[in-house]
Amino acid sequence: MRSKVVFSAVAVFILSITISWAQRLGSFRGSVQSRNATGIPGANVRLLNTNLSTVSDAQGQFLLNNVPAGHYTVQVSAVGFATLTRTVRLPEEEANLVIQLTESAAQLDEVVVSAQKVEEDLQRVPASITALTSRQVQEYRLWSQRDLTGIIPNLFSSDPGDNRNLTSIRGIATTSYDPAVATYIDGVNQFTLDTYLPELLDVERIEVLRGPQGTLYGRNAMGGVINIITRQPGNTTSGYAALDFGNYGQQRYSLGIRTPLIKDKLFLGAAGLFRKQDGFYTNTFNNTDFDRQQVFVGNYYLRYLVNPRWNLTLNAKHAANRNRGAFPLASSIEEAFAHPFEVNQNSVGKMIDNTFNGSFIVNHTGPAFNFTSQTAYQSNYRIYNQPLDGDFSPIDGVSIVNAYGKDWNKVKVFTQEIRFSSPTSTVSNFQWIAGAYGFFHDNPVKVGTHFGEDAEMVGAPFPNFTSININDGESYGAAFFGQGTYQIQPNLELTAGLRYDYEHRKQAIRGEFQPDGDESMVVLPDTSSTASFKAFSPKASLAYHLSENYHMYGSYSRGFRTGGITQLSSDPSQPPLFAYDPEYSDNFEIGLKTAFLQNRVTANFSAFYTQVTDAQVPTLVLPEAIIVTRNVGELESKGFELELNATPAKGLEASYSLGYTDAEYTSLTGSADGEEVNLEGNKQVFTPDVTSMLALQYGYGLGATQSVRLVLRGEWRYLGKQYFDLANQLSQNGFSTFNARVGVQAKRYEVFFWGRNLTDEKYIDYAYNFGAARLGNPATYGVSLRANF
Repeated sequence: MRSKVVFSAVAVFILSITISWAQRLGSFRGSVQSRNATGIPGANVRLLNTNLSTVSDAQGQFLLNNVPAGHYTVQVSAVGFATLTRTVRLPEEEANLVIQLTESAAQLDEVVVSAQKVEEDLQRVPASITALTSRQVQEYRLWSQRDLTGIIPNLFSSDPGDNRNLTSIRGIATTSYDPAVATYIDGVNQFTLDTYLPELLDVERIEVLRGPQGTLYGRNAMGGVINIITRQPGNTTSGYAALDFGNYGQQRYSLGIRTPLIKDKLFLGAAGLFRKQDGFYTNTFNNTDFDRQQVFVGNYYLRYLVNPRWNLTLNAKHAANRNRGAFPLASSIEEAFAHPFEVNQNSVGKMIDNTFNGSFIVNHTGPAFNFTSQTAYQSNYRIYNQPLDGDFSPIDGVSIVNAYGKDWNKVKVFTQEIRFSSPTSTVSNFQWIAGAYGFFHDNPVKVGTHFGEDAEMVGAPFPNFTSININDGESYGAAFFGQGTYQIQPNLELTAGLRYDYEHRKQAIRGEFQPDGDESMVVLPDTSSTASFKAFSPKASLAYHLSENYHMYGSYSRGFRTGGITQLSSDPSQPPLFAYDPEYSDNFEIGLKTAFLQNRVTANFSAFYTQVTDAQVPTLVLPEAIIVTRNVGELESKGFELELNATPAKGLEASYSLGYTDAEYTSLTGSADGEEVNLEGNKQVFTPDVTSMLALQYGYGLGATQSVRLVLRGEWRYLGKQYFDLANQLSQNGFSTFNARVGVQAKRYEVFFWGRNLTDEKYIDYAYNFGAARLGNPATYGVSLRANF
């Protein structure tokens, strides 16, 4: 019986492929030219939301076969030219289309985003979105996701010291392992802070969506979504090799290649990165470099085009981080400024951090609907090869142990998303998307707090023992979502959507006591608790397109961050197995998006108001770094954002972003010395009131052919005042940093000298609520070499 069912399912699958492929197919041909009608070779021509793309030949001619009839948006891009999109009807019209591109020095790119899980024009999407192209990623010298701070209005990201970035948007922030801003890489949700990949490698585009994105993205997207798309292989062999060298022993080597194995059928892509540094900090305990790092990252694609309708993609990513000095922390903010980039720690181990991220994607574009299935697996194994310092001092007081074998401290996540959407070629006034999502999360944590010879100096009753906390967590969940856009009039669109999420969690705990040299004994037997959570996330927006280049919108969206169960810690005032509720937000937003002077200038503005209820406040319990979370307040956040991009003169590019956020708690109860404290009116943590970035770049052609350019670039970043604790006792005043880049650039190669934080500004990048702090990176400089082929 089972074999018959399987056979029937396979037969239906094959039949659907055959029927969809047997539709009337045609050819799409044309030419890509410059403004003086000269053919542009090597231009990429792609039909959005399909599996079809090609490259122009030496005369600029292109041909796409097996194109189903319908309406499409074609995107055309070429090195040195501004990317262009155009709506076409195929194959009846545009049988021999001529597309003219303008030099990128004289016009801005027309940017396509997949923020609503379909590819569309950025300017027409009724939401606050910033998109950075692969060229901009290189120009800003973005090596990690935390480098987005300031470039994206109202986004702040910093590293606590172990390469796990904390990111906030519009005052929606958290220091727990369930993020407030969701990160997606090639469509895969980086489920928690344990499983995500912070390094940026071979990036095609970065999209940042501000405001709750719960309807399409679900849990933990309250502040927004960072959507990273890496380069995928096609019919043309291409790639790059890049070398970066800088002070403090900084080295970065990266290589990528994309090539067809079987033309029009099977494609391979691979990219790798190796990065190391000697360290910005010195450990005065033994006079050695402290935060020495070595990181290797890989990204591999295998893509099979079954036919023009069906596409299969296998993707694998991994990262191996070796960090000798994972937490370069001073004992206080005052100490960090008094002795910059110095630590004094006696227990120095190596953090071994291995992360894997794999996915299998099935994509179908059909006459009735499009279909996407994405199955993903993520894992992270993170241990210390020897105990790490837990008191951040030279005494033999507290150290952290977590190397308890492969069964512990290895996080595993399985996710599955299935989506259906309206067909690419449709001309209907109603566009829709619907789907389902499910996950399973396994999080077995075993951490020991060792008290050494000087244990009494940190309050322990006696020395030489380890307190072991075991927190074995499991969770699973499912979600169903749908969103539709109806074109009421040619220039008026209404969008509405709804999502339902369900999640079940189980937390099991056990406490052990282990004297040095003896076996451990159980002091708290196995105990467990369960909790379930659910959430509805509606969304509605109204977009009015005044003209092709002027777009207005107003929207409402609701977001949520999942609830959970508190873990076992060494703090008796924080009881374990306490269930806390999800955190909810309601966001109202208006915006205006404009482009003028033949797309030489774009200006986007948005204003927002957000209310957060059941605000989750995480408390870090030291020394074992356990997070205990409670619902203790309500938050109100309001502000605005402005983004300007322009090419005011040939060769001159200017970008400016400005964000203002006023985020404060309208209700908040904290604790001090064992008593409750009213913290109403206090500001949100990790939220600069102002973020600002101005970038100016000028390219000057060298020689008659103008194929080689001298490029000069300068950046000014300003971050306003922010707080690091809810009591608002730990803060960093507003400060500025300056970056510069100068070099020679050609079509196939480039050489640049760069400098970051050129004035060597001293500022706190991250501080814990107990006072320990880490400075932002000092002045760094170096050289970058890159070859494209």
